[in-house]
Amino acid sequence: MVTLDYSLGILQYIPFYYVIWSDDLLSASEISVVRKTIEEDLSLDVSDREQLLGWLNRDNPPSEEEFKNWKHTISSSQIKLIESDTYPLTSLSQRLGKVHCGHCDFNDHLKHIEINLGIQPNHYNHLFDVEVVHEKTSDHYNASRLDEILKGEHAQVIDEFRSFLSEDDFKWKIERNKEAFRETILKQVQQLGEEGYGAWAYPNEYGGKGNMPAYAAIFENLMYVDGSVAVKFGVQFGLFGGSIQKLGTKMHHDQYLKDAGSTKLLGCFAMTETGHGSNVRGIKTTATYNSETDEIVIHTPGKNDNKEYIGNALHSKIATVFAQLIVNGKNEGVHAILVPLRNASHEVLKGITIEDNGYKLGLNGVDNGKIWFNQVRVPRENLLDKYGAISDSGTYTSPIKNPNKRFFTMLGTLVGGRICVARGALGGAKMALAIAVKHALNRRQFNDNVKIQEDLIMDYPTHQLRLTPAVAAAYVYHFTLEEMMKSYSDESQPDKRKIETQVAGLKSIITRYANSAIQECREACGGKGYLIENRIPDLKGDVDIFTTFEGDNTVLLQLAAKGVLSDFKAEFNSAGFASVLKLLHTQLADRLNTINPIYANKVDSEHLYNPKFHKHAFDYRTRRLTYTLAMRIRDYIKKGIPSYQAFLKVQTHLITLGKAYSVELAYSTFSNFCDTLEDEEYQKLFTKLGTLYALDNINQDARWFLEQGYIGGTKSKAIRQRVERLCTELRPHIEVLVDGFGIQEHCLTAPIAK
Repeated sequence: MVTLDYSLGILQYIPFYYVIWSDDLLSASEISVVRKTIEEDLSLDVSDREQLLGWLNRDNPPSEEEFKNWKHTISSSQIKLIESDTYPLTSLSQRLGKVHCGHCDFNDHLKHIEINLGIQPNHYNHLFDVEVVHEKTSDHYNASRLDEILKGEHAQVIDEFRSFLSEDDFKWKIERNKEAFRETILKQVQQLGEEGYGAWAYPNEYGGKGNMPAYAAIFENLMYVDGSVAVKFGVQFGLFGGSIQKLGTKMHHDQYLKDAGSTKLLGCFAMTETGHGSNVRGIKTTATYNSETDEIVIHTPGKNDNKEYIGNALHSKIATVFAQLIVNGKNEGVHAILVPLRNASHEVLKGITIEDNGYKLGLNGVDNGKIWFNQVRVPRENLLDKYGAISDSGTYTSPIKNPNKRFFTMLGTLVGGRICVARGALGGAKMALAIAVKHALNRRQFNDNVKIQEDLIMDYPTHQLRLTPAVAAAYVYHFTLEEMMKSYSDESQPDKRKIETQVAGLKSIITRYANSAIQECREACGGKGYLIENRIPDLKGDVDIFTTFEGDNTVLLQLAAKGVLSDFKAEFNSAGFASVLKLLHTQLADRLNTINPIYANKVDSEHLYNPKFHKHAFDYRTRRLTYTLAMRIRDYIKKGIPSYQAFLKVQTHLITLGKAYSVELAYSTFSNFCDTLEDEEYQKLFTKLGTLYALDNINQDARWFLEQGYIGGTKSKAIRQRVERLCTELRPHIEVLVDGFGIQEHCLTAPIAK
């Protein structure tokens, strides 16, 4: 041990001073950070404080001899720099102090310098003549514990399901022939049905568990096996079986639901039409009731009025067909009818034409097809009549008299599928992130010293910034979707209008996030990410369609925005656009307080890391966008522009509001979840993930916040720096975080993830 040339108070600051003077980090704002830390450090005596403050004078910097003495003090202490520490430089300083004082307390003030100056290991690991420990990950947190938190109350179900998926029949392999691929996927879905997993959301009497949240968790885990098996699983059990469960009555349940859940009866969900896309209300297929034969006649009136992109179209025996129900010459709106497609020999029935959609960008294990109907007759009983029935006397009746409300109520019952789509996209993103992070923790590239090992690419700030915010978002969206599914499945809340619009927005931002994250992962893996064996190309192709099916994202964002605009009043859709002004009253009455300039430029870490700031920022953005949108619509209508045209003029505003509201909803939901965590250490970790998500989103939309005067240039810069700093703080735990997703080894087959 060398002779102690410095007091213990000063000693722990030596590594920091050595770094900031070596790398010339002392700008005016950085000096302010260090000065504030020293002034608040009560462990320093007066002389120590004066000495440290004296070394901050740029006009009179420390002498060369002093500088060498700092370096000698550090190197002769034989301490180690451990890069996997959450605060590596602070921990190094603590070890330096303990060399000379084994019982000294850790100086917690030092980490504020490390955080606020954004000092990262690659700023200084080349400066110190000490051993650098390049550990890939820290063991401070446990991946199994994270997985348990994510599984929540579904832990036993998910564990058993993952064990089932470890069988060789579910082993991923490269398959590029769609016919062979489809047969493999069909067998897998049939196995899942036989084991009872498909019926999980159905009532007990039909082979299920009545557990929709667990079904959604099962769906996400299937994405780790293959996107095609997840989607075909969702079509068979969620869309086809789910339509019978949600839109049918006991007669239909007794006749079809158990067989649908076990795959004894394969079916499809025929809603979308070639010529009408997202406009379900405007579909052209007709279902005309014939009172003489007591039958419903299904017909495709035009060439482009066919059903398209129908999953399971080539394997199914029956379809849930959505059509305009016509009874006694009156169009009663869109209803669902069960229409047989094939006989026992799997031959297509008379009047039905089915074509293969062919090869797609992804999901080629799913047999998507087109279906035309030419005067196809089915019994009246095939009408799924929970919300609209034809009586024995041939008259139409419905428990919901308003046709608009009836239409939205029927669609609202299928929101569970939209949540599952978001869960599936999220599963794809988690898989890609796990592969990309593990690759980055093994792949080394570049160094300024040819004599030592190259640096891990995960240690580069740019790489951390590419992947870490996406990992944080995965956690935020996971718990958000869990909460949405709980709310949707709550039978004590029959009105699903609010949850429907919330899920519309969340599905949009989460599927968009998933595609962006997977693309970033592909690029972050370089050429290796382009190889099919490493799974990311297939994830890219499979998840891409999630932005479109179960609702086009652009349309869904407008739906979410209209919900916010109308304060989630069910009458909004029912009333149409004509009476929209009545529903805008509360929005037009809203007044936002002017932002204080001091608040707009407040940059201390306590403020920027505070959930109250994040919630206020998101709430302000949503309210401001809502108010200005309401003002614009009102002004257009006052000028005599029809309501529908007024909405067309503000479409981009609607989309912006939809995104803003959905981000706010996701963050507030996750923040509320964090408050329920009893384990303080894991609560800190999850809170940090939420902070990164919030600041990253504010940073991405900094232009809007700057335009509104909500933040100033100084604060905008500080937020950007905090995002980078948080990525560095989470670097030691990044592998634990992706392992916490719970992706099993038998699914993580990508060679670059090994």
